[in-house]
Amino acid sequence: MLTYSASTTINAPPETVWRILTDAAGYPKWDPGIDRIEGTITPGGQVTAYTKRDPNRAFPAKVTEFVSPRKMVWSGGMPLGLFKGVRTFTLTPNGTSTELSIREEFSGLLLPLFARGIPDMTQTFQDFAAGLKAYAEKA
Repeated sequence: MLTYSASTTINAPPETVWRILTDAAGYPKWDPGIDRIEGTITPGGQVTAYTKRDPNRAFPAKVTEFVSPRKMVWSGGMPLGLFKGVRTFTLTPNGTSTELSIREEFSGLLLPLFARGIPDMTQTFQDFAAGLKAYAEKA
């Protein structure tokens, strides 16, 4: 398994962070790594992310878990679990703040083959968390 994660404390309530996190069209306003996200971030929804690093490549995922305003999971990959990516967003209330965690796990029989092509996403996730924090704290 290959895992990347980041976390931060956001000085805003979970409902504010959740509203921003589930607005697919709004991601380019605050996520420095995203060119655009197509689709709807709803239970069972389909989303396709296009990154600035590789804007011509689509990263499709399905929203497989949606517990407003606490947790959301996006899953994508190949049939039969040969290669799978699961991104989990967790919001935990902490007084008047929100603890945000984002984690992506890659797994599957073909992971060793694809792992060489997966960039280190540590900085990408840190930038995501920092961008969401700044945007939510201004809201």
